[in-house]
Amino acid sequence: MAPPPAVDPRSPLPARLAPLAETARDYARAAASQNTNRAYAADWRHYCAWARRQNLPALPPDPQVLGLYIAACASGAAGPKPKNSVGTIERRLSALMWNFAQRGETMDRKDRHVATVLAGIRRTQGRPPEQKEAILPEHLLAMIATLSLSDLRGLRDRAILLIGFAGGLRRSEIVGLDCRAEDGLSGGWIEFFDAGLLLTLRGKTGWREVEIGRGSSDATCPVAALATWLKFARISVGPVFRRVVGGKVGAERLTDRHVARLVKHAALAAGVRGDLTEGEREKRFSGHSLRAGLASSAEVDERYVQKQLGHASAEMTRRYQRRRDRFRVNLTKAAGL
Repeated sequence: MAPPPAVDPRSPLPARLAPLAETARDYARAAASQNTNRAYAADWRHYCAWARRQNLPALPPDPQVLGLYIAACASGAAGPKPKNSVGTIERRLSALMWNFAQRGETMDRKDRHVATVLAGIRRTQGRPPEQKEAILPEHLLAMIATLSLSDLRGLRDRAILLIGFAGGLRRSEIVGLDCRAEDGLSGGWIEFFDAGLLLTLRGKTGWREVEIGRGSSDATCPVAALATWLKFARISVGPVFRRVVGGKVGAERLTDRHVARLVKHAALAAGVRGDLTEGEREKRFSGHSLRAGLASSAEVDERYVQKQLGHASAEMTRRYQRRRDRFRVNLTKAAGL
């Protein structure tokens, strides 16, 4: 389901403005990432389907109906799937607020009918977010050792893992890379220098630059891995990471889901966290594991890691650090106990 049009369909437009209206729709779609648009559309469908089943109106927005909806999501009564987490419910509310606004409707999520029910859900069901396992350097080396260097798919996946780790990148940032700035509206582009690689990325908070220095050897160097992939894949323009089908490189950009699957499969193949069952390991690892791995293992001043990851605060960066030196400062002893 595509996002609603930016121009109100209830106001007829002259035929001469039709191309401009389509341009406005394109800009409206570009206001958020494809993943966000897909999630918002899915959440809107979920809400509308629930409202239909209850014989309740989805529009105009009604605080009491929204309160019932989030209560149903929290209790598992909103659909065939298990009850939603607090984070999922908050995301659904954000999606509904956005969809209401696009349809010219106003709704305050702080309304007491909604806010009070949400506060109760947080109090009764809230728990710390479940963090994904970090891919540490020793894990990453074992993972890339499972990939074949004699075929294009292996070269591509090796470059993805090393670039994703060294850059502390989100999976959408990895697959959004283009070879050049002029290759069109993209998530960013790459530039090679003697000392390393410069990525210009479109992140959640705007554009940022990420520097990736050369590694100590070609076998583990993310810059060398990327250059090797581009050379043998014969890619010089357009998307950096593409599908490989039948040993041939296509023109189509990879989706971010490929990064998540790659991390899971490579971690399983390398025996990372072999103390866990295969099912547990499937759940523990994701594309975010590369980002958490850099934050947890880079032995540098924290502000450099914060800049690399594009975080607005040091506190957010610390949430990614799975291997911190806990209890380094002992306030109990410092207080005289």
